Amino acid sequence: MIELGKIQELVVVEESEFGLYLGELPFDPDLSEKVLLPNAETQEEMKLGTTVKVFIYKDTKDRPVATTKRPDIILGEVGLLKVVEVTKIGAFLEWGLLKDLFLPFREQTIKVRAGNSYVVGLYIDKTERLCATMKVYNLLANAPALEVNKMAKGLIYQVSNEYGIFVAVEGKYHGLIPKKEIYQSYEVGQWIDVRVTRVRQDGKLELSVRKQINGQMEEDARKLMKALKASKGFINLHDKSDPIDIKKELNMSKAAFKRAVGRLKKEGIIELEETGIRSRIE
Repeated sequence: MIELGKIQELVVVEESEFGLYLGELPFDPDLSEKVLLPNAETQEEMKLGTTVKVFIYKDTKDRPVATTKRPDIILGEVGLLKVVEVTKIGAFLEWGLLKDLFLPFREQTIKVRAGNSYVVGLYIDKTERLCATMKVYNLLANAPALEVNKMAKGLIYQVSNEYGIFVAVEGKYHGLIPKKEIYQSYEVGQWIDVRVTRVRQDGKLELSVRKQINGQMEEDARKLMKALKASKGFINLHDKSDPIDIKKELNMSKAAFKRAVGRLKKEGIIELEETGIRSRIE
């Protein structure tokens, strides 16, 4: 079956003046579906029987058509797309193909503006057309196969004061950075590095922006030394400091702060005073 919105491997089954027709094997001229790969997309080595990897969408006349280009999103993915035009019926987005992607008003969670980019997913509407939606939560899949402590890329699609940051891991999977794991400001539309800390029974992922303890300790120690240098060798933080003050000053938890302090003290780089920490490096 030739599927709209997906990348498929099809075979050249017919040549025409308009391009090459592709289909699945075994191909029956009377029963099987076929789709046109226009002349502008064909190459000399594409002959009858050649396998071609293509994306299926609809052209300006609503006819299924194939392209060898990969759009910025396909079914099952979300991405950050730029609005090129807002009209009376909705918005149109750039997504790497000649025909812009339609974002209906009913699928917009906020008012969009031309020139700005928004997190969207792809769906097929009731008229069998590919459209964009900003309601991406239900488009994401669960990912039980991802390993704990695996690092991945994630696209932020919602920031919640109550729960934390909702992330599309690898642009496909449900992920959440819990509120307790957030130590700096993030915005919707950012791609960030995340670490899987837990795979829940339902397949949703809990995440952290922090590395595993050893690697993160190195990073936190560098951050602490940078803060000391900026403060002329002394900062007014210590093991009795309020976690809020530590987070405000260094964007890290108190536990991470204490690990970094212990690491630097052991190496003789800092010394602890009653009111704070002093660098021993000039």
